[in-house]
Parts: sequence; structure tokens; C-alpha cells
Amino acid sequence: MAWFYTEKQLNDKPVGKMSGALSGVRILDMATVLAAPFAATLCADLGADVVKLELPDGSDPMRKLAPVKNGIPLYWKVSNRGKRGITLDVRKPRGKMLLLKMLSGFDVLVENFRSGTLERWGLDFATLLAANPRLIVLRLTGFGQSGPYRSRPGFARIFEAMSGFTNLAGEAGGAPMHMNFPVGDVVAGLFGAFSIAAEVARLRADPESAGAEIDLSATEALFRMMDPLAVEYEQQGLVRSRNGNLASYTAPSNMYRSVDGVHFSLVASSDVIFQRLCAAIGQPGLAEDERFRTNIERVAHCSELDDLLSGWFGAQPYAVIVTALDAVGVPYSKTYNIVDILQDPQFIAREAVIRLDDPDLGSIPAPCVVPRVKGRPAPAPRSGPGVGEHNAEVYGEFGLDSAELEDLRREGVI
Repeated sequence: MAWFYTEKQLNDKPVGKMSGALSGVRILDMATVLAAPFAATLCADLGADVVKLELPDGSDPMRKLAPVKNGIPLYWKVSNRGKRGITLDVRKPRGKMLLLKMLSGFDVLVENFRSGTLERWGLDFATLLAANPRLIVLRLTGFGQSGPYRSRPGFARIFEAMSGFTNLAGEAGGAPMHMNFPVGDVVAGLFGAFSIAAEVARLRADPESAGAEIDLSATEALFRMMDPLAVEYEQQGLVRSRNGNLASYTAPSNMYRSVDGVHFSLVASSDVIFQRLCAAIGQPGLAEDERFRTNIERVAHCSELDDLLSGWFGAQPYAVIVTALDAVGVPYSKTYNIVDILQDPQFIAREAVIRLDDPDLGSIPAPCVVPRVKGRPAPAPRSGPGVGEHNAEVYGEFGLDSAELEDLRREGVI
């Protein structure tokens, strides 16, 4: 059986409807749940042809993660948008053989199994590279491929807690708090997409270069975001912790509440903007107060300053606050929920919410492709695939006919 691409098939193979910087890049996404698949989805947004590989039973936990409507996995449909879907059990001998044959037709393999899992299945990096010497393998795990925690299981909240991220969220003196979204997963996914793009750029620049094994720790990805924590501890003995909505590094920066109950975020950390804020609230002299003249001084006297601002804002209707702040150009925003986002003229003008074609629901809303590139429109991708939806299409591109596919189905390989 011809389980590999001919040169003509590689050149003729469709790469999807979208154009973008990653057009022509072929990615096999065999990861589960969210972090690593999100990396592949971001690449699909930029034009990569991404094939989503699942077990034949469709047991990816992402299909059961809320929201689910009448058995339809809504989260799956938006998080795996723009991908074609196949099934394959690589733990079975024929499944493993088929995977290795297919790798000649892909540029990138994405996986997120516990460290050592692929090796246990006989799919170590050397074996993968033998199948395709220029293959990029993204291995996204909670803690990386080395170290004493390499085999530990992990989820977004574990990465968030261990990285120091969660320790910064919550009220001062209160318990640490997680946000109601797996931010640890999507941050790791962002690093994963960046890593793939960087390796693609390297290989494009040097046709003789070999592939690469990317060892991405989700915990390290989150920790990487927090540049000052280590240096402020070493040099100043500071251990940054929770501070409610107050920032400990700039002032004023807080969440305020108007008299009519609207919560809004405001930042006026530069001296010029602080002067504008003082004018907006009718107290220009505050900008010359020795406690508030510079950001360092304002941080040192943050409680006093915040009491003044909270008192003024708390006595005004939100409409009055908006007029005053807009008049002088002070950055602020009401805290939006999804209804606010869908109705906001800025989001509407930029079409920040797009519609994904979906076979079950007709179409569904999702965030737009980010970033935008001038002169290069990014059509909306289709929603995430059904279990094995594109088996015939994708395996047909590797030369398997319907009889062979049926044989593989009977054996539980696909």
C-alpha cells in the first residue's frame, strides 16, 4: 500500500482555503484538550493545513468540556477551528506504521502526552526524524521533558499555581484566586505557535537544516511572562503577592465603581496622564502634591491616592465619569462581559467576532484571526471537525482506498 506522498502529491496537496504566512505548512496535531491543540489552531489561522488526529472512539476530553449543547461540543468547535479531522490509534502496530508513513507529508507534529509516552509507543524523536528528517516536533507538557516532575500530569490551573501566576491574583491578605478560564493553557499554546513559526522560518532559510524537537513546558511559559519577579526578589528582597485590583508597580491603576454601580478599570501611570486625570476630577493641584509627582512617589503613597480617587468616582454616575475622562484622554474601560463585547462599536467596526461555518449549527461566533496583516485578508475558518470526519479525504491523499480504510476500521486502527 502506498502510505506516503509522491513528490507530485506533495506539490498538489491542498493546503486549505486560507492564505497566510504559514500557507504550505502541514501540521499533524495529535495532542489532546487545549494547550497544544491551541498552538496548532493559531497556525491554522495563519494558513497552515492542520490535520487533527484523534483516537477512533473520539475520547478527547475537549469534546466533553463545557459548554456542550445537546451533545454538541461547542468549545471543541471553536478551539479546533480550521482543521481537518482523522482518527488513528498509533498504539496499534498498523496505526504506528501508518503514522510513520504519513510523516513524510507533514512539516510539524504536535503532541502533549506525558514525558516518555511516545518513547513507550516506539515513537521517540529519532524514529520520527528517520521518517522525516526535517520534521518539527512540538512536545508541550506541563513541566518539560526533563527534571524530576517530567512525568507528572498537569492542567492549566496546576501550571498557573506553580508558575507564581495564581499567587498574584486575589485580595491582599486573602486566598490566591484562579480566573474562570484556563489561561495557562492558552498562554502555553501561544508559545507553542511561536515556537513552530520560529522553526519553520529556520528551515525555510536553510534547505539543508534538520528538523527539531521543541521541549515546551507550560509552567515555564507562564513563568516567562513574569520578568521582574526574580530580579526584584534578588535585588530588593521583595516577594510580590496579591494586591486586589491595585497594581504594586504603578499608580494609579485600579478598578473603581461609579455611584450607579458600574465597575471600570483605569490606568494613569505616566506623569502626563496623571496630570490629565487630576484635571478631569477637578483637582489639578494633586499633580503637584509631593506625594504624587512621579510614579515612584505615587506607588509609595498608593493608599492615600486611591482613597481620593475612589471617593470622587464613587460619588459620580458613570456617564459623568466617561465624559470627564474622554475630554482629557485618560485610559479607562468598563469591565466588559460577552454581551458588551458583541455590542461595542470598536469590536463591530473591526469585525472582531467572525462566523465559522458549522455542519451542526449552521454557523457559530468566534474571535477573529489575530494578527491582521494589511492587504492579506483572512477568511473565516470552518469549525472544528467531527470524529474522523476527513478520514477518506486525508488518507486518500496518502493512497489508501475505501477497502483499505474499511479494513483499518474493522481492526480499530482508525
